[in-house]
Amino acid sequence: MAKAELFQKDIPKEERIFYYESEEDDPIKTDEQEKKVEVGLPEGYEFIPKNPFVRMYSSILFHIFRLFGRYYEKGFWQAKFYGREKLKQAKGKGYVIYANHTNPFHDVFGPAIAADRRIFTIVSPVNLKVPGIGKYLPMIGALPLGKSKEEKKAFHEAVDKRLKQKNALVVYPEAHVWPYATKIRHFPAGDKSFKYATRNNLPIFTMTTTYHKRKDNKRGDLPRMDVYVDGPFFPDENKTEEENRAILAKKAYDSMVKYSKNNSYEYFEYRKKTKK
Repeated sequence: MAKAELFQKDIPKEERIFYYESEEDDPIKTDEQEKKVEVGLPEGYEFIPKNPFVRMYSSILFHIFRLFGRYYEKGFWQAKFYGREKLKQAKGKGYVIYANHTNPFHDVFGPAIAADRRIFTIVSPVNLKVPGIGKYLPMIGALPLGKSKEEKKAFHEAVDKRLKQKNALVVYPEAHVWPYATKIRHFPAGDKSFKYATRNNLPIFTMTTTYHKRKDNKRGDLPRMDVYVDGPFFPDENKTEEENRAILAKKAYDSMVKYSKNNSYEYFEYRKKTKK
């Protein structure tokens, strides 16, 4: 199946069908994933750069990226954002955004447009291998998951620090990109990704992308987007961290399911394989 082409141009209808056995199947794999190559972080990787000039360059690059993203989202996807005013309820503190994972290009730019501050996004280390842009992703906020014990420790410290700096953390709990999916999948890791908000006692929001028919045919059948922000959902100080993870995971899932019902166009079809 094509990768970047799938999200940049209209493709024939007969190629827009994916047969799956499990919601954890991955329709789009990188070359490393297809070859089952374990991708780790570069040696000496810094989750938070110590060099002040690198930090300054990173900030400038993020603002350029965000500005370009506004034109890209509106111009290419005709995206409309709803509910961004809800983010004001998290004024003065960091927060975590949980979003459905349906378009790798929009999933990079969308949260930066939806959020009212700088974002940092949890990604797989394989994303750092993407030709051209991969090496710049950490500069615009990518936080790659660590593999070794030391990397995992540094990763969690970086996440907590970014949240304490009152930034927004972006998480895709569905894990795999399902192109233009109109259904919310169950989270493969359960409520584990909700520990970032619960251990820092911070609110969460959801960002749900939905797909709709374009009024023009300049891009063929390619859909346009409506994006919904919902929340905030706060941890309960009277509950344990484990209880709060489960509660927030359910609230996030229910919220995304609610807004996914606004989908009005199925560009890409998903069919579950039948057992013979």
